[in-house]
Amino acid sequence: MGGFRTRPYKFKILEDFPLYALLIALAVLLVCSAFFSLAETSMMAINRYRLKHLAKQGHRGARLTLALLGNTDRLLGVILLGNNLINAAAATLVAVIVSSLFGHNDLALLLGTVFVTFAILVFSEITPKVIAAAYPERIALPASFVLSPLLKLFYPVVWFVNLFVQTLLFLLRVKTGTGAGAHKLSMEELKMLVLEGGHFIRKKHQSILLNLFDLETITVDDIMMPHNQIEAIDLDADGETLRQQLLTCHHTRIPVYRGRLNDVVGVIHARKVLNQMGGETMTAASLEKIMRPPYFIPSGTPLFSQLQFFQEKRERIGLVVDEYGELMGLVTLEDIIEEIIGEFTTNAPAQTNAYLRQEDGSLLVEGTSLLRELNRKLGLKLPLDGPKTLNGLILEHLQDIPEAGTSLKIAGYALEIVQTQDRVIKVVRIFPLPLETET
Repeated sequence: MGGFRTRPYKFKILEDFPLYALLIALAVLLVCSAFFSLAETSMMAINRYRLKHLAKQGHRGARLTLALLGNTDRLLGVILLGNNLINAAAATLVAVIVSSLFGHNDLALLLGTVFVTFAILVFSEITPKVIAAAYPERIALPASFVLSPLLKLFYPVVWFVNLFVQTLLFLLRVKTGTGAGAHKLSMEELKMLVLEGGHFIRKKHQSILLNLFDLETITVDDIMMPHNQIEAIDLDADGETLRQQLLTCHHTRIPVYRGRLNDVVGVIHARKVLNQMGGETMTAASLEKIMRPPYFIPSGTPLFSQLQFFQEKRERIGLVVDEYGELMGLVTLEDIIEEIIGEFTTNAPAQTNAYLRQEDGSLLVEGTSLLRELNRKLGLKLPLDGPKTLNGLILEHLQDIPEAGTSLKIAGYALEIVQTQDRVIKVVRIFPLPLETET
């Protein structure tokens, strides 16, 4: 019993066309396929935030592109539908051309398949997609004028195909996000955007923006003036002592306490006090009449929150207390602003010599100096995830109270204890890193 013999299919209609017309049609199909490849890559690579900015300015192409990207499944559906149809048509056309030239030769058909695959990869896939990835905005916006009417024309087909796609995604438990929420930036991504935008943002503005992002991670403990450095007035002192303290103070707002610094009862404005008192004798009773109640801040409050609290309560100075109500330090509105824009206020004379540079390049630093200030003012990179002061950092590292002359190394910096007093490190010498180490 003889088997069935199959005859190769002949494209009778296409074979009637002249060869040059078939070659032109093949070139047109490759160009159309390249367009869909350009559109697909540029749409996926375009900057969404730049696109929204252009749309707000009234750019029609940006609005069309945003509308297309709002339904990514439909957009990809129409692009891939057009691309696959054109590639299939190109493969069929090559088969016709080969048949017309060499007849139904299997080797010729194989070589034709290899040729059309190579042509599609080079001219219609890889090259267009590389160009689109390099210039997404220049391509996506004009392409939207073609894709929008195509999507309307082929919407029933795209909807039918996507029906199966959505069913498959549901079975695979895959959740897709195509709305605005799918492209929200995290804080770290925002920082990276600011850093990458260095060519468009001034260095000072860049620094301010980065400092603003850090306000959520920095607390009042990191920038407060320590308890033992607070300049305050004791109401139990005599009138002349009170007057001298006010005349020689280096701050406008001064905490007032009774007996011990932990018992702060108010805050006074030095200039207002001197203007009101004139030549009268200063007394504790007169100070109590004009002082404001103290404003206390819980330890660990983020700077961004504290900045809002200062604004809401119309305060400029706050006393940081721990969970037991013990005074830890003092924070002012200026301290927080300096964390954002850098130092701008005038330091008290007692603080001007906190950092002394020596002839050998080393620095003499007070042990009570805040690590954040050292890093900011001296360009150091001391760790900030533990103690807040240089004294605390050294004590944590050594697990003991060192003697003068002790040397150690922290974070690559060589340190020498110059002076200690009452179980506290008073002065430390910091040796700068070698140039090649810093680099």
